[in-house]
Amino acid sequence: MVERTLGWLVKSRRLARDYETAPQSSESMIYLPLIRLMLKRLANATP
Repeated sequence: MVERTLGWLVKSRRLARDYETAPQSSESMIYLPLIRLMLKRLANATP
């Protein structure tokens, strides 16, 4: 499951390099693609 999640994160171009200096900024840049992925899945799941 971890490898699959990392594969999804790699698709985000912003995460290709670590541009953020603060750990909180890096963490939020990881949350954004995961939120986008979950929203896409929820949109496809609703009739």
